Amino acid sequence: MDWWPYLALFGVAFAAATLLPAQSELVLGAMLAGGRHDTGLLLTVATAGNVLGSLANWTIGRFLRRYRDRRWFPVPSSGLDRAERIYQRWGVWTLLLAWVPVVGDPLTLVAGVLKTPLRLFLPLVIAAKLGRYLVVAGAVTLLTGT
Repeated sequence: MDWWPYLALFGVAFAAATLLPAQSELVLGAMLAGGRHDTGLLLTVATAGNVLGSLANWTIGRFLRRYRDRRWFPVPSSGLDRAERIYQRWGVWTLLLAWVPVVGDPLTLVAGVLKTPLRLFLPLVIAAKLGRYLVVAGAVTLLTGT
């Protein structure tokens, strides 16, 4: 079995969950459409990479919150403030939006800043990330008939 495509997908999915520009949905969709890789393994690898990227955001928020106004902090103060308002209004359930572009990544960072316990963080983020990739897989299936 050739593991390189799976490792590449993991890396892109991890990066996509952080504040780095990456499109894991496109990579996953292309790999699914190619039909050369195991669908279940692709979904597992993409979800694992994306969840671990979100966990990196949580860790940054948890342990570096005092540096939030520094230039090098990975989320602009305005984005963090917006995510905090959403998070404080709706609570941990906002983590189900962790898959949403632009807002989702800061929400996982805010969860760390606000010290959300991992026992709440992980199940919600896993559900959100897996849900997004299942939608991608469904769309590819509908479009390609595979």
